[in-house]
Amino acid sequence: MHFNIRKSFLYINLILILILFFGIILSISLGAKNIRFTEVVNSIFISRGGINSQIIWDIRIPRVLSAALVGAYLSVSGAILQGITRNPLAEPSIIGITQGAIFTIAVFLAMEKNLASLELMLISFLGSSFSGMLVYFISSRRIKKVDPIRLALAGVAIGTLLISLATAIAMIFNLSQQLSFWISGGLSTARWTSLKLLFYLGIVGIVISILISHKITIISLGDEVATSLGVRINLVRLIAIVAVILLSGSSVSVAGNIAFVGLIVPHIVKFLVGTDYKRIIPTSILMGANLLVYSDIVARMINKPYETPIGSLTALIGAPIFIYLIRRGHRGI
Repeated sequence: MHFNIRKSFLYINLILILILFFGIILSISLGAKNIRFTEVVNSIFISRGGINSQIIWDIRIPRVLSAALVGAYLSVSGAILQGITRNPLAEPSIIGITQGAIFTIAVFLAMEKNLASLELMLISFLGSSFSGMLVYFISSRRIKKVDPIRLALAGVAIGTLLISLATAIAMIFNLSQQLSFWISGGLSTARWTSLKLLFYLGIVGIVISILISHKITIISLGDEVATSLGVRINLVRLIAIVAVILLSGSSVSVAGNIAFVGLIVPHIVKFLVGTDYKRIIPTSILMGANLLVYSDIVARMINKPYETPIGSLTALIGAPIFIYLIRRGHRGI
């Protein structure tokens, strides 16, 4: 039985890798200007001359890689939060990370409207980190003691407050158009510089997530079980929150608010590979990457040459699943 589970896990991930590879090639080929597959291969492996090669290397490759990383990071973040809070409806926005990023961007744009993209990314990451840690400490009943229910409630309250303040600032200082990208989400501004920041911050979060995956599995069984097995629950939760902040904070800094990815992917993954986080996290990486790569393709092609906000597409997919989970009594898929 153990062998069969391991074998299924390997097959599922191999299939996801192949689908992801196909999606990356498709994403590089499609867009406002369609580029033949032979030209894509030639530009990547042989020659970089010409306008098509420039489009591929300067725009499409960093964009599709950013989509894959953002999807992976948000999915892992959602899986971790669902594990440590034992709340199947948890996702990154539940601890105010997305809202914190949007709020700080609104504040800085109100003070200085001509900010470089890298500056906006750093501001976004700092804001999301601050709001995430603020929610964590507010939810603590005492030092190093965190109640999962209070964590969720504090996240919703702080998130609602911050997004309301951001909207008010946008209206007062006429920033609605500039802020709309961060609210609706998208990858049109993804370039090599932002990709590097996304990779370096996120890889730390991924490593932390893998290292504590076994502990998250135990915590997901309940605090009493975890305590009886010698798990330092509050320390693991704190480390997990830091990982989530690194993963989702860096994602928001590049792609803005992309909803529901962190909610729906972990449920699909649990259905496929079970409830062991040693399997959930690697499979969530691949499943989330696939979801956002293909969503980005649809966002670019559905109303060509204009782009549909990718956050709208993920919300369109995620909202029915969210309603389904609620109607099932929060038991998940």
